[in-house]
This record gives sequence, structure tokens and C-alpha cells, in this order.
Amino acid sequence: MDTDVPAPARIYDYLLAGSNNFPADRAAAEQILKAVPEVRDAAWSNRGFHQRAARYIAEQGIRQFVDIGSGLPTVGNTHEVVQRLVPEARVVYVDNDPLVRLHSEPLLADNGSTTVILGDLRDPEGILGNPELQRLIDFTEPAGLLMTGVLMFVADDAGPYQLVARYLSELAPGSCLSLSHLSADHKSQQAVQGFRAVFDTATEHMYFRSRAEVARFFTGLELVPPYQGSPAELTYAGLWGAEDPAAADTDGSRWLWCGVGRLPANPVTADSDE
Repeated sequence: MDTDVPAPARIYDYLLAGSNNFPADRAAAEQILKAVPEVRDAAWSNRGFHQRAARYIAEQGIRQFVDIGSGLPTVGNTHEVVQRLVPEARVVYVDNDPLVRLHSEPLLADNGSTTVILGDLRDPEGILGNPELQRLIDFTEPAGLLMTGVLMFVADDAGPYQLVARYLSELAPGSCLSLSHLSADHKSQQAVQGFRAVFDTATEHMYFRSRAEVARFFTGLELVPPYQGSPAELTYAGLWGAEDPAAADTDGSRWLWCGVGRLPANPVTADSDE
């Protein structure tokens, strides 16, 4: 782990007022803030969506979760959210930053139904075949697959749609996918370039995708209406699950498209094209 190179999980941690970050991460975050002053609001909107979506999935009776790109521990982690509703819920955190595992393991030492593994989204066989994941997750039963703000670090030539389709292929009918993704839709070129430039020297590069491109990740799934009175569609991160969507529609929230989709009993083949 090179602490002199900024990493997405640690930059995100700093934006969420966490303490698990280093000078390089803080400098990178401050550089983003200069280009996109509302990025801290975007980070909190993304975190709020993650928590509300996880709670919604637990309310559907799902008792096991795989959180890929989980990031560093902060207030309202996935297991804390879902185990309030379903105490026996099982959660596997996955991240490719060694610091995530280092800080998570002590917090989970007394929780036998939750674990963290070191793994890269782009290695589905390694993640799905991990003994710790297989110990807690039974893929013959519905599961919640959480991919919050992680696919934006997967380049087109790495096959992001194929990767999501591979994970979905393991899930039983009734499972849910929760996903959010940065987008340059309706944003100035200057702000987007300033945002992206920070990650040109980070451990992961950043890729923005349009609403239509984000929607492709949900091919074959039944989208859930994001809030009361809304059609089943993608929405901005702050709006999903919001009691007052108008009040939640902030500039920061509009940096991310998000959605929750359910795998039907007779799923359509997921989009696996490049």
C-alpha cells in the first residue's frame, strides 16, 4: 500500500469527514473541491442512497448482502443498517484497498455474520470463489448486491457490463442490485475535467457514464420506483428513497445516477456487450 498515491476509498473517506486517510488523499480531495465545490454534498448523497437502498432490500426479506467497493468504515455501514432490521443478516464487504480490510477487521471481530475480503471488482471469479464469501453467502437464496460508486473506476475495455452480468448470473431470482455511478450529464466540461484529472494520478482512474449507459447495468432487472409517485427508473442519488424529493434534489446529488433493480423469476439475459 503506497500512502503517497491517493486512493478512491481514502478520498471518499475524507469527503465524508473520516480519519482513515493520508496527506495525498486529502490533497486530492481538496483539488476536487476546487473544481467541484459541491463534491462533498455528492459524497453524502451517495452514502445516503447506499444506506436507504440497503434498508429497502432488507425490508424485502433479503438476509444476505455482498457490498463490492465497500470503502472504509464510516457511520451507518451496510451491516449496521441491515442488521437493525434483520439481526441475522449476513454481509460480505469487498474492496481492493488493503487499508479497508485493515480497519474493518477489528470492527467486525465479534460479528460472526459479517466479514471483509480483499478483492477487485474486475476479478469476479476470485471474489465469488473466496472461501469467506462462500461461508456466508448462499447463492441459492436471494441476495443483495451493492455496487455503490465503484463501476466508475472500471474502464470500458475492462468490460463493465460483462462484469455486472457475471455477478448477476450467480444470484437467485428475487435478488436485488443496488448501483450508483458518476455522470457528466448536464455538467460543465471544466468541472468534469477537473474532477477526472485528480484520478489520473490516483490508484484508479475515473470514467463518467451517461444515464443511458448506467441504465444498461440494469438490463434484465425490474427497476424499483425510487420514491413514492415516481415511475420505475433511475434517479439522482439524493432522490432515491427520499421523503421529499424536491428538497433532496441538490447540485451534489446530480453528479450520480442510481437505482435498485430486482432479478425476476424468469430473468432476461443481462447486457454483457462491451
